Amino acid sequence: MLPASSWLRSAPHRRWLDLQGQRLLDFSKPARIPDGFTALGDDGRPMKDGGADSILTARMTHVYAVAAGRGLPGCAPLAAHGVASLLGPLRDPRHGGWFEGPAQAGGRKQAYLHAFVALAASSAVVQHVPGADQLLKEALDVWDRHFWSEDEGIFRESFAADWSDEEDYRGANANMHSVEACMAVADVTGNAIWRTRALRIVERVIHTLARGAGYAVPEHYDRNWTLLKDFHRDRPTDDLRPYGMTPGHFVEWAHLLLKLEAALLREGGSAPPWLLDDAIGLFRTGMHAGWARDGAPGLLYTVGWDLEPVVHNRPHWCQAEAMTAAAALLKRTGHGQYEHWYRTIWDYIDLHMIDRGQGGWLQELDRHNQPSAVVYQGKADLYHAWQATLTPLLPLAPSFATAVAIMDN
Repeated sequence: MLPASSWLRSAPHRRWLDLQGQRLLDFSKPARIPDGFTALGDDGRPMKDGGADSILTARMTHVYAVAAGRGLPGCAPLAAHGVASLLGPLRDPRHGGWFEGPAQAGGRKQAYLHAFVALAASSAVVQHVPGADQLLKEALDVWDRHFWSEDEGIFRESFAADWSDEEDYRGANANMHSVEACMAVADVTGNAIWRTRALRIVERVIHTLARGAGYAVPEHYDRNWTLLKDFHRDRPTDDLRPYGMTPGHFVEWAHLLLKLEAALLREGGSAPPWLLDDAIGLFRTGMHAGWARDGAPGLLYTVGWDLEPVVHNRPHWCQAEAMTAAAALLKRTGHGQYEHWYRTIWDYIDLHMIDRGQGGWLQELDRHNQPSAVVYQGKADLYHAWQATLTPLLPLAPSFATAVAIMDN
């Protein structure tokens, strides 16, 4: 359905995407440290006193596994390093599961992290990375046994190290990334239950709760699904659970719904028609609430319940997800408005986010589009930015690793 003039059909544009993706992969390679991967500073070097981070390690493992499937040198060994780290120093050898840092540091076990471990393992399995099958088996066992709530059709949020003390919280963010991971796991294992679980999450969080809020996405609930409107009011710049709502998540959900629709159609021949309607509504509300609300371009971080800006800073991932959603809607509908948004957002990323001095993408900009570090510090990690360069090159389904294995080989 794409018009001939679409950037998605343009060979020079597709080569540009490939080049930007390869530059990001090269920039992030110094993030490898003995126990996994760590955050990079603005200069592209590991941040001082930064240790292995399990979320970053899982994300990097996923990205480098998919990149290895594209035949890019240096990526397969990095994916193997990530798998070994997740099976070794980052895993809890006593109770199973993963902490946010090395196992000896302890802490709580978060659904957000475990979704990325499952995603990483599934991508590594596709590329036959050593240890990937074991990692996927352990990840799915933990994910299924401790986090999935069959009664609710949702993933629980967090536990103490021994799986006691379940948190009195239900969060949209962790479940959003679980939708992505569920689709990838379904593709890799052939087990359709994971795709069904993705649909159940979407039905609750988006088709019921967000649709009832005009396609804004409230994120914070207690275990009885009572909305927590004051959650983190004193921490509006929290990096994972900020006060209010996050337009970047509205648009991120939008493209995940289209990927889920495509996956259901590809595997079973049918999908709920509301997936497209909800994706359109989410993108419309997200861009209305978040884009250029203070006169300067860019998608801001958070808004309040009245959709008025709370944190004006522009994280890199919000721009990447807005662009990805525009690309997905353009592929799905062919409508010119999404071509406009696709070009507009890439223009913004190119002129403001890509750091041509020190490499990589800037992590965050302020309301004047100057570099900032209020919410996030250091350079952006690969996950959102690199996937933004790959998504326009691939169909909506199957998931990244499976699609690359099918199309590039």
